[in-house]
Amino acid sequence: MTAALDYYFTKYNNGRPFIIAGHSQGSAMVKYVLKNYFKKHPDYYKRMVAAYAIGFSVTKEDLKENPHLKFAAGERDTGVIVSWNTEGKKNVEENARNRALLPNAISINPLNWKIDETYAPASKNLGSFMLNEKAARYEITNIGADAQVNLARGVIVTNAKAAPIALTDFFGPQSFHDDDYTFYYNNIKDNVAKRIAAYKANH
Repeated sequence: MTAALDYYFTKYNNGRPFIIAGHSQGSAMVKYVLKNYFKKHPDYYKRMVAAYAIGFSVTKEDLKENPHLKFAAGERDTGVIVSWNTEGKKNVEENARNRALLPNAISINPLNWKIDETYAPASKNLGSFMLNEKAARYEITNIGADAQVNLARGVIVTNAKAAPIALTDFFGPQSFHDDDYTFYYNNIKDNVAKRIAAYKANH
Protein backbone atom coordinates (compact mmCIF):
# COMPACT_ATOMS: atom_id res chain seq x y z
CA MET A 1 0.00 0.00 0.00
CA THR A 2 2.74 2.48 0.88
CA ALA A 3 4.47 1.64 -2.40
CA ALA A 4 1.30 2.63 -4.25
CA LEU A 5 1.19 5.92 -2.36
CA ASP A 6 4.85 6.55 -3.11
CA TYR A 7 4.20 5.93 -6.79
CA TYR A 8 1.16 8.21 -6.84
CA PHE A 9 2.87 11.12 -5.11
CA THR A 10 6.09 10.89 -7.11
CA LYS A 11 4.57 10.15 -10.53
CA TYR A 12 1.05 11.58 -10.62
CA ASN A 13 0.25 14.06 -7.87
CA ASN A 14 2.49 16.84 -9.19
CA GLY A 15 2.10 18.92 -6.02
CA ARG A 16 -1.69 19.10 -6.18
CA PRO A 17 -4.06 19.05 -3.18
CA PHE A 18 -5.94 15.80 -2.62
CA ILE A 19 -8.77 14.14 -0.71
CA ILE A 20 -8.76 10.65 0.80
CA ALA A 21 -12.00 8.74 1.37
CA GLY A 22 -12.87 5.30 2.68
CA HIS A 23 -15.60 3.35 4.40
CA SER A 24 -15.57 0.63 7.05
CA GLN A 25 -12.38 -1.43 6.59
CA GLY A 26 -11.34 1.10 3.97
CA SER A 27 -11.55 3.80 6.61
CA ALA A 28 -9.42 1.69 8.93
CA MET A 29 -6.80 1.74 6.16
CA VAL A 30 -7.24 5.50 5.76
CA LYS A 31 -6.57 5.88 9.47
CA TYR A 32 -3.44 3.73 9.17
CA VAL A 33 -2.18 5.90 6.33
CA LEU A 34 -2.90 9.09 8.27
CA LYS A 35 -1.14 7.84 11.39
CA ASN A 36 1.88 6.31 9.71
CA TYR A 37 2.51 7.28 6.09
CA PHE A 38 1.73 10.98 6.45
CA LYS A 39 3.67 11.22 9.67
CA LYS A 40 6.72 10.27 7.59
CA HIS A 41 5.69 12.52 4.68
CA PRO A 42 4.57 15.87 6.11
CA ASP A 43 5.28 17.52 2.75
CA TYR A 44 2.47 15.44 1.22
CA TYR A 45 0.22 15.71 4.24
CA LYS A 46 0.14 19.51 4.18
CA ARG A 47 -1.63 19.30 0.79
CA MET A 48 -4.46 17.10 2.10
CA VAL A 49 -7.81 18.90 1.84
CA ALA A 50 -9.56 16.33 4.05
CA ALA A 51 -9.74 12.65 4.87
CA TYR A 52 -13.24 11.14 4.93
CA ALA A 53 -12.73 8.10 7.19
CA ILE A 54 -16.41 7.21 7.56
CA GLY A 55 -17.84 4.01 9.00
CA PHE A 56 -14.92 3.23 11.32
CA SER A 57 -13.97 4.96 14.54
CA VAL A 58 -11.47 7.74 14.90
CA THR A 59 -10.86 8.03 18.62
CA LYS A 60 -9.61 10.58 21.13
CA GLU A 61 -6.60 8.31 21.68
CA ASP A 62 -5.81 8.36 17.94
CA LEU A 63 -5.56 12.15 18.08
CA LYS A 64 -3.64 12.25 21.36
CA GLU A 65 -1.09 9.70 20.16
CA ASN A 66 -0.73 11.38 16.77
CA PRO A 67 -0.57 15.13 17.32
CA HIS A 68 -0.11 15.77 13.61
CA LEU A 69 -3.73 14.66 13.10
CA LYS A 70 -6.68 17.02 13.49
CA PHE A 71 -10.38 16.14 13.58
CA ALA A 72 -12.84 18.38 11.74
CA ALA A 73 -14.63 20.98 13.86
CA GLY A 74 -16.73 22.64 11.16
CA GLU A 75 -17.76 22.45 7.52
CA ARG A 76 -14.86 24.35 5.97
CA ASP A 77 -11.71 23.46 7.92
CA THR A 78 -9.03 21.67 5.91
CA GLY A 79 -6.27 19.18 6.62
CA VAL A 80 -8.76 17.40 8.88
CA ILE A 81 -10.38 14.02 9.43
CA VAL A 82 -14.12 13.72 8.83
CA SER A 83 -15.68 10.65 10.43
CA TRP A 84 -18.88 9.20 11.86
CA ASN A 85 -20.76 5.95 12.47
CA THR A 86 -24.53 5.99 11.96
CA GLU A 87 -26.92 4.21 14.32
CA GLY A 88 -30.55 4.20 15.38
CA LYS A 89 -31.75 4.83 18.91
CA LYS A 90 -32.04 1.12 19.72
CA ASN A 91 -28.27 0.60 19.45
CA VAL A 92 -27.72 3.49 21.84
CA GLU A 93 -30.38 2.39 24.31
CA GLU A 94 -28.98 -1.15 24.45
CA ASN A 95 -25.34 -0.02 24.33
CA ALA A 96 -25.07 -2.61 21.58
CA ARG A 97 -21.77 -3.98 20.38
CA ASN A 98 -20.80 -2.49 17.02
CA ARG A 99 -17.63 -3.81 15.41
CA ALA A 100 -17.03 -0.49 13.64
CA LEU A 101 -17.23 1.42 16.91
CA LEU A 102 -14.30 1.83 19.30
CA PRO A 103 -14.22 3.35 22.80
CA ASN A 104 -13.90 7.14 22.85
CA ALA A 105 -14.95 7.45 19.22
CA ILE A 106 -15.58 10.88 17.71
CA SER A 107 -18.24 11.72 15.13
CA ILE A 108 -19.10 14.92 13.31
CA ASN A 109 -22.68 15.67 12.33
CA PRO A 110 -22.97 15.46 8.51
CA LEU A 111 -25.93 17.85 8.43
CA ASN A 112 -24.69 20.78 10.53
CA TRP A 113 -20.95 19.88 10.70
CA LYS A 114 -20.82 20.25 14.47
CA ILE A 115 -19.14 17.91 16.94
CA ASP A 116 -21.49 18.71 19.82
CA GLU A 117 -25.01 17.31 20.33
CA THR A 118 -26.84 20.05 18.41
CA TYR A 119 -29.72 18.29 16.64
CA ALA A 120 -29.97 18.61 12.85
CA PRO A 121 -33.47 17.92 11.46
CA ALA A 122 -34.07 16.06 8.22
CA SER A 123 -34.94 19.38 6.59
CA LYS A 124 -31.17 20.04 6.50
CA ASN A 125 -30.60 16.85 4.50
CA LEU A 126 -29.97 17.72 0.85
CA GLY A 127 -30.83 14.22 -0.33
CA SER A 128 -30.14 10.56 0.41
CA PHE A 129 -28.94 8.19 -2.32
CA MET A 130 -31.15 5.12 -1.88
CA LEU A 131 -32.27 2.09 -3.86
CA ASN A 132 -35.64 2.32 -5.57
CA GLU A 133 -36.45 -1.37 -5.64
CA LYS A 134 -39.35 -1.01 -8.08
CA ALA A 135 -37.24 0.89 -10.58
CA ALA A 136 -34.13 -1.19 -9.79
CA ARG A 137 -31.92 1.88 -9.51
CA TYR A 138 -30.50 4.25 -6.94
CA GLU A 139 -32.11 7.68 -6.66
CA ILE A 140 -31.80 10.85 -4.61
CA THR A 141 -34.71 10.81 -2.18
CA ASN A 142 -35.93 11.95 1.23
CA ILE A 143 -36.04 9.22 3.88
CA GLY A 144 -36.12 11.53 6.88
CA ALA A 145 -32.43 11.10 7.67
CA ASP A 146 -31.86 13.56 10.48
CA ALA A 147 -28.69 13.48 12.61
CA GLN A 148 -27.50 14.09 16.14
CA VAL A 149 -24.15 13.33 17.72
CA ASN A 150 -24.28 11.11 20.79
CA LEU A 151 -21.11 12.14 22.60
CA ALA A 152 -21.15 9.30 25.12
CA ARG A 153 -21.17 6.64 22.41
CA GLY A 154 -19.38 8.66 19.74
CA VAL A 155 -21.93 8.06 16.98
CA ILE A 156 -24.52 9.79 14.82
CA VAL A 157 -28.07 8.85 15.79
CA THR A 158 -30.79 9.07 13.15
CA ASN A 159 -34.52 8.42 12.78
CA ALA A 160 -34.17 7.65 9.08
CA LYS A 161 -36.93 5.53 7.57
CA ALA A 162 -34.75 2.66 6.40
CA ALA A 163 -33.94 -0.89 7.40
CA PRO A 164 -30.81 -1.35 9.53
CA ILE A 165 -27.98 -3.59 8.43
CA ALA A 166 -28.91 -7.24 8.88
CA LEU A 167 -25.63 -8.29 10.54
CA THR A 168 -26.87 -7.71 14.08
CA ASP A 169 -24.16 -9.89 15.64
CA PHE A 170 -21.56 -7.54 14.20
CA PHE A 171 -23.24 -4.15 14.35
CA GLY A 172 -26.13 -4.37 16.83
CA PRO A 173 -29.89 -4.32 16.26
CA GLN A 174 -30.09 -0.88 14.66
CA SER A 175 -26.92 0.06 12.86
CA PHE A 176 -26.96 1.89 9.54
CA HIS A 177 -23.39 0.96 8.73
CA ASP A 178 -24.17 0.35 5.05
CA ASP A 179 -25.71 3.82 4.77
CA ASP A 180 -23.07 6.01 6.44
CA TYR A 181 -22.52 7.67 3.06
CA THR A 182 -25.87 7.16 1.34
CA PHE A 183 -28.06 8.75 4.04
CA TYR A 184 -26.08 12.00 3.76
CA TYR A 185 -24.98 11.71 0.14
CA ASN A 186 -25.72 15.21 -1.15
CA ASN A 187 -24.51 16.84 2.07
CA ILE A 188 -21.18 15.06 1.66
CA LYS A 189 -20.92 16.23 -1.96
CA ASP A 190 -21.66 19.78 -0.85
CA ASN A 191 -19.12 19.54 1.96
CA VAL A 192 -16.36 18.28 -0.32
CA ALA A 193 -16.91 21.29 -2.56
CA LYS A 194 -16.80 23.68 0.41
CA ARG A 195 -13.58 22.22 1.79
CA ILE A 196 -11.94 22.39 -1.65
CA ALA A 197 -12.98 26.03 -1.99
CA ALA A 198 -11.65 26.79 1.49
CA TYR A 199 -8.33 25.11 0.70
CA LYS A 200 -7.95 27.09 -2.54
CA ALA A 201 -8.81 30.34 -0.78
CA ASN A 202 -6.10 29.75 1.83
CA HIS A 203 -3.37 28.52 -0.52
